[in-house]
Amino acid sequence: MISNRIDKLIQNLQQTRDELETELDRLLEEKRKQFHYRLRRGKVIFDREVRKLQHLQRENSFLYLARSRIGFVISSPVIYGMIVPLVFLDLTITLYQHICFRIYDVPRVKRSDYVTIDRHNLPYLNAIQKLNCVYCGYGNGLIAYAREIIARTEQFWCPIKHARRTRGVHDREGKFFDYGDAERWKNELQKIRCDWEN
Repeated sequence: MISNRIDKLIQNLQQTRDELETELDRLLEEKRKQFHYRLRRGKVIFDREVRKLQHLQRENSFLYLARSRIGFVISSPVIYGMIVPLVFLDLTITLYQHICFRIYDVPRVKRSDYVTIDRHNLPYLNAIQKLNCVYCGYGNGLIAYAREIIARTEQFWCPIKHARRTRGVHDREGKFFDYGDAERWKNELQKIRCDWEN
């Protein structure tokens, strides 16, 4: 009875997510019109006049650095030093999925669905701000990409919910077996291993 109610809530949540995605796509199209840009083969194209106006709002990189708090400048080697483990994660998680997911017959995660680097095209950003945006777009996209790969791995090998609620669970956990449900684990594991919708 409780499980049926939760299943219904999960179904409603998925429907709401689908509606949200549709609405976000519509809103993004409105924003493209409002700010006068379009996408052509994945590349951002601003109207020429808008690009000129935005370029005039760009702050000189040297002035930007001079006006920055000293702590921001001092912490930059720590922030940018994280590129090493991020690139290592990128290489290893990509290699992992290309080897293991082929063996397990798990659909591979498309990296470009998660890692989006486009904010450097904004004419009103200076070189330092563009570099920051590339870095953050890469880092956050990479973590989302890695999370989906790990979530698919968990769904294949251990689709069991935890005994206690945890924060930030991935979307695939809704399909997982309840903690302690040995019967469903035994009888339905293969079904869960093949359910790659959403």
